[in-house]
Amino acid sequence: MNMAKYISVLWAGVFIYTSLTVSFGAIGLSAQRQLEREHARQEANLANLIRLNHELENTMNSLLYDKDTLAILARDLGYASSSERFVRIVGLGTTQRARTYPGSIVAVARPQYTSERFIRNTALFAGFAVFIGLAIFDILKFSKEKNG
Repeated sequence: MNMAKYISVLWAGVFIYTSLTVSFGAIGLSAQRQLEREHARQEANLANLIRLNHELENTMNSLLYDKDTLAILARDLGYASSSERFVRIVGLGTTQRARTYPGSIVAVARPQYTSERFIRNTALFAGFAVFIGLAIFDILKFSKEKNG
């Protein structure tokens, strides 16, 4: 029996283990793609929050420094100056008050990956399968030489 070819069993196991780890492991390509998608999602949420912050700052500044805007908002809330009077008509409903949208919480999604134990067992099984295949081939070759 040629023992050098049985070293290929070790190399087959190492190759399978390395391939699966690089492709599907905790720091593999699949997990990296998931993290990149998550990063893009978080960046989009951050851009949305920055836009909302600017809108709220503009609203705050207009309420602090523009008396006309403050008067309009006060009227919408049902307040009036001492020189104004309201006539309320029952049955028409109330005016819709604009609600400020504060943004949403975007939870971080953890990447999904294949466990180290599964990858290790798969590599061992593949190496064992290569070993069995080579052993069967050698046994058949030996029996053919002995009978022939």
